Amino acid sequence: MNTPGLPPLVHLDDVRLTLASRAGNVDILKGINLDIADGEALGIVGPSGSGKTSLLMIMAGLEQATSGLVEIVGQNFTELSEDELARIRGQNIGIVFQSFHLVPTMTAIENVALTMEFLGQEDALEIAERALADVGLSHRHDHFPAQLSGGEQQCVALARAIAPRPKILLADEPTGNLDGNTSHQVMDLIFDLQDRHGATLILVTHDPNLANRCPRVINMDDGRIVSSETAEMVGAQ
Repeated sequence: MNTPGLPPLVHLDDVRLTLASRAGNVDILKGINLDIADGEALGIVGPSGSGKTSLLMIMAGLEQATSGLVEIVGQNFTELSEDELARIRGQNIGIVFQSFHLVPTMTAIENVALTMEFLGQEDALEIAERALADVGLSHRHDHFPAQLSGGEQQCVALARAIAPRPKILLADEPTGNLDGNTSHQVMDLIFDLQDRHGATLILVTHDPNLANRCPRVINMDDGRIVSSETAEMVGAQ
């Protein structure tokens, strides 16, 4: 679903991923074709082992496709070095995982500032402070992860992901470690930030109700996209 005349922000053509195991090669992704428009919110659902997270990791440049074309923000990820991928990821892609991946010896603001410091931005702490304000945690910026609740830790992780104003926000089961009420609060925040910043949101979740908050949802099974539905199609069922 792309605006006519504009190239997709994410373009995958016959993307395959095969990994070696003791039992032999395992085909994880089996010919994925997918275009995602600038500013779109896309949900990805499917059973465990269907390839959802592997697909997300390929779009993040954290996993190399075995074959096929992976174009992200106009860059061919299959032709770039690890250093080039890291630079493009830092400038264009924010990632929120199920596990918060915060550095335990750093305060909230220091965790958020990490990406900007990697990019060499001198005002990293100022940007981090604004990002923490965006997620409602200005009052907790000097606290360490162990002093924060699970929801607060995920909000710090979200602030870290959105601080550089990425073009793409990848969220892999971002509420998997949270209780129901906190889960709703974090997802409301993610969609609000995506709307305000105009980022493209790609959300992997096992929860169809969560996925259906996205205007388009794809369903994966056994390494393939087996269906794609718009919110209008889902509502008509």
